[in-house]
Amino acid sequence: MFVTFMQEAAAVVATAAPTAVPNVAEVATGITGQAGLALIGAGLGAGLAVIGAGMGIGRIGGQAVEGMARQPEAAGKIQTAALILAALIEGAALFGVVVAFQIQGKF
Repeated sequence: MFVTFMQEAAAVVATAAPTAVPNVAEVATGITGQAGLALIGAGLGAGLAVIGAGMGIGRIGGQAVEGMARQPEAAGKIQTAALILAALIEGAALFGVVVAFQIQGKF
């Protein structure tokens, strides 16, 4: 029974329209050479900016908690400094992502 079903399914697939699946060459005709490399660079730039920001904010958070555990009386100052530093890192990451999207928009 299963073999019969598979044979019928193969027959249906064999009779399907050949244009149902787009040709890779037709899809990628507009992007060649330097434009393709620019788009790859934009994607890598955006990804690295976000990864770097995540690592930086994670390190700030961990070190801030460690500092507050060592000196509980300075917790307020450490928390304020950590929040300011996290905001600065987030701003730099956002700038990197915006630049990457601007590069992508050129092509």
